[in-house]
Amino acid sequence: MLLRDGRVIDGGRVTDETDVRVDPETGRIVSVGDLDPNRHERVVDLSGKTVTPGLVDAHVHFSLSGERSVEDVVALSTPQLTLVEARNARKTLEAGVTGVRVMGARDIDVVLKQAVGAGDVPGPRMVANCRSITITGGHGHHMGREIDGADDARRAVREQVKRGADFIKFMTTGGVTTPGSDPGAVALTDEELHALVDESHRRGVHTATHAHGAEGIKAAIRAGVDTVEHGTFLDDEAVDLFLEHDVTLVPTLSAPYHISRNTEAATREDVSKVDFVYDRHLESFRKAVDAGVTIAGGTDAGTPFNYHGGNASEIQFMAQHGMDPIDAIRAMTETAADAIGLEGCGVVEPDAHADLLVFDDDPLSDLTVLNDPSAVLKGGRVVSGSVPEN
Repeated sequence: MLLRDGRVIDGGRVTDETDVRVDPETGRIVSVGDLDPNRHERVVDLSGKTVTPGLVDAHVHFSLSGERSVEDVVALSTPQLTLVEARNARKTLEAGVTGVRVMGARDIDVVLKQAVGAGDVPGPRMVANCRSITITGGHGHHMGREIDGADDARRAVREQVKRGADFIKFMTTGGVTTPGSDPGAVALTDEELHALVDESHRRGVHTATHAHGAEGIKAAIRAGVDTVEHGTFLDDEAVDLFLEHDVTLVPTLSAPYHISRNTEAATREDVSKVDFVYDRHLESFRKAVDAGVTIAGGTDAGTPFNYHGGNASEIQFMAQHGMDPIDAIRAMTETAADAIGLEGCGVVEPDAHADLLVFDDDPLSDLTVLNDPSAVLKGGRVVSGSVPEN
């Protein structure tokens, strides 16, 4: 199949009237450029349309669906939660997100990844976790793996890898959505942090840490973490450590935004915490962007009022608060794919997966265009919308 004469946005570059050849057998891109049609090849005229890589969301929760509180979910049985995850995976794919890192709940994500990979369930390509690791009673303990001490931390990592985890997530600080948890407070000890990162890397998986407070962020970076989620209270030393250790920030600007816009429905504690953190979160994001910290787009989709399918709004938030629009798109395509280890995704180039979005209008002129792709292709196959028939 030849996608012809589209305007391609890829890797911080824009090329007009560009052709993309897709091999329908492998689902991969064969070539990109000024191409002549092959005999009997299907040609799709994309004149006047824009093509981007499928979006890659580096931080989603398929077990959550935007409920007011995570406590609304913990009572669900495992079969019920599995159906919830499958529904949210489909919504995410149809919205143009063709790759995700799923942050773990009751070991279901790794099973869903297998089902999606086998073609049994529609969904994006997945990098999956089993259970987030937290201190006893810490943030996310409802569906996480609670630990006490460095030895238990290593044991928890080994359990997750045994069950098929592609990465390990742990909670260095408290959080917004767990009652009684202080987002700024450090939860894990230095010994626990070093054990978690060391054991993960020894097992060949990368690490991601939930971290709001500056002291927790710095402790996690010193321990060798690969990505920091949220990064709400950055100071100058923290930013320097990001750069020194080449750590990626996944800011999840969507999460506090949606709580702040739903104060009448949100829990009183969540509203109080967001009132405290939101402006500082935006300041920290701008500080990181200005300093040149690597930013990967991630939404925290599933958290209160942060619904699956609205993922592209994160690009708009990143652009509103300091990133150039084309850099914000790159952050939630190529950079996110690199950060989470999703090979062959987030780019429009030979040998990459033919995970592509087609838009009737130009997203660089109006980033809200990203909310409504006219076609979503995964592996060269249209999974939502349609392309012109010639």
